[in-house]
Amino acid sequence: MNIQNEINNDIRFLAKSEIRLKILSELHDEPDNVRGLVKKTKITYSSVASNIAKLEKGNHITRIKNKYYISPMTEIYYNTLMDFKTSLDLISDFDAFWDKHNLNELSIDSIRNIGDLKNSQLVETTPLDIYKTHNTTKTQLMKSKSVKAIFPYLHPDYPNLIEKILKNNGTVELIIPRSIYQVIMSNINNQVRKNAYKNRKLVAYPVKEDIKLYLTICDESMSLGLFKNDDSFDQNRILISNDSQAQKWAEELFETIKHDVK
Repeated sequence: MNIQNEINNDIRFLAKSEIRLKILSELHDEPDNVRGLVKKTKITYSSVASNIAKLEKGNHITRIKNKYYISPMTEIYYNTLMDFKTSLDLISDFDAFWDKHNLNELSIDSIRNIGDLKNSQLVETTPLDIYKTHNTTKTQLMKSKSVKAIFPYLHPDYPNLIEKILKNNGTVELIIPRSIYQVIMSNINNQVRKNAYKNRKLVAYPVKEDIKLYLTICDESMSLGLFKNDDSFDQNRILISNDSQAQKWAEELFETIKHDVK
């Protein structure tokens, strides 16, 4: 049996049992004995003991002085399984956001680490508030001194928002289609724009092809918007988060796209 098959069989063995995963979850936090695991997991003694024996036989855990320790390789397996579960939960919880949408602009790493968005919130428009998504991101932008953004379409608020950030000695870095670049820049106060360019407070990357992604990264929040499969931007829903993991995820995606367009 080759190592790939061994790894597959090990992961399958661990994932197949909810009891084994609960035991590993507790041992991942700290070593413990059977009675301690029974108390924490609320699983019967016989079930815990039986699965402990199977885990020990497969070298997934080791007994040292009456306590069980998770093995280094199994810890990797466990973390991989938990990351996968987090990703599945994220996709399931925000099904309306991901389903029938264009994900081609997402990098391989951003898809691999999609679980980093687990603490996000889905914001959707309502019949009584059809501008809810735009106003949510607008509020984020107005509060921020440092902004990185991918604007795939033109909105009349953009020039004014950018100008206010620059007047407050903030920084703005943009990736925008060349088709809207001149319109946005010409509607920012000429002197403010020139000073910002000179001091590297304003950096823009106009791109020839349309970008099928909306992304803003502010001081303490990020927001993500997608295009539908028919190439129209979905203005009815965005994913937002003020979680540091989500911020990092967005930053890495922005840098990857910037590298590609540069």
